Amino acid sequence: MEIQYNELEHGIGAIKLIGILDTQGVGAIETKFAGYSTGDHAKVLVDLTFVEFLTSIGIRLLVTTAKSVANRGGKMIIFNPNENVKGVLDMTGIMDIIPIHMDFEAAIADLSAK
Repeated sequence: MEIQYNELEHGIGAIKLIGILDTQGVGAIETKFAGYSTGDHAKVLVDLTFVEFLTSIGIRLLVTTAKSVANRGGKMIIFNPNENVKGVLDMTGIMDIIPIHMDFEAAIADLSAK
């Protein structure tokens, strides 16, 4: 599992995950992922374009981090999961906690509105 981070306009932090988000993958990126999602009123875009597979521990990472961000007045959005990953996310009902956007401009607009 690989993690990349960059800062976008309007103070949005973009986290790109690449690989398999399973026990080993989460273990490899969990500390950095949490670190990139810190701060008051954080705006976090999690790009899942290159995540090939997602297990329950990966879902836990996303949900717990999103709740932590929300508790500090911020917002997290999931961007562009592939069809298989989006299917898993849809089955869990995660979109009730974390918005999912397939369109980059819509994702940025959603984060900028907060």
